[in-house]
Amino acid sequence: MTDVLTPPATVSPSLSDPARAVRRKAVLRWIAVHALGVAAALFFVLPFVFVLFTSLMSDNQALTRALWPHPFVWHNYVTVFRTPGFLTWWKNSLIYAGAGTALTVVSSIPVAYALAKFRFRGRNLSLMMVVATMMLPPQVIVVPMYLFWANQLHLTGTLWPLIIPMAFGDAFTIFLLRQFLVTIPNEYVDAARVDGCGELRTLLRVVLPMAKPAVAAVALFQFFYCWNDYFGPQIYASENPAAWTLSYGLESFKGAHQTSWNLTMAATMLVMAPVIIVFFFAQKAFVEGVTLTGVKG
Repeated sequence: MTDVLTPPATVSPSLSDPARAVRRKAVLRWIAVHALGVAAALFFVLPFVFVLFTSLMSDNQALTRALWPHPFVWHNYVTVFRTPGFLTWWKNSLIYAGAGTALTVVSSIPVAYALAKFRFRGRNLSLMMVVATMMLPPQVIVVPMYLFWANQLHLTGTLWPLIIPMAFGDAFTIFLLRQFLVTIPNEYVDAARVDGCGELRTLLRVVLPMAKPAVAAVALFQFFYCWNDYFGPQIYASENPAAWTLSYGLESFKGAHQTSWNLTMAATMLVMAPVIIVFFFAQKAFVEGVTLTGVKG
């Protein structure tokens, strides 16, 4: 009986190969698209990580090449807080940033509303003057302003020369708010006026609820500016240590702890922490406000 010879089975390519190739291309494409973003994120994050780890080292370890604290010395932050004057600098920074932000926003909103929704002769010229003031460096007028606050009002050595001018608006804040308010349809404002609302009520009840992202954005901008301001406190408050802010007091702290890099980094983290926390919780409103501002001229 003869054996029946059967042809060998042909090996068919796996059906999963095309799917695997598509998946591999998708992964490579994701890496190519996000590689630059990941690199940029590491570029900005690693300095904060370095400062944090150095702030948790001992005095001797902070002077070595070590990158990882061993052990973690959390008491460095307690030492910084117990430094004479540090809590005073913290309080002054909160007063300066909080009051300055509130005054700037409250005083800038009506001006921006008038430039965006009112029709009057010279409106464009007024807007041009507001924009022109942003191009004037503060160093140009610092000498006459200092003489005014020192000789006329005798307020140098305090934070009042920095806080009071913010009650009269800020050019950058006015410009950003105006750019957002022009994107709000005039029909809403006209409908409120027809219903009997005055301009102030229209602004408070109709316009401001729609402009919350822009208000949040300019408030954050102003808070960051006041909290990090070094030039202003150096000019007006340097003669009185009780009026120093964190940004200016940190320079004095660094000079007193030249070899204690762990304490200097701990103080730096305490100065940066409020800004990071505020931005972390308000980043959605901040990004939305910045994105929508300037859509329409």
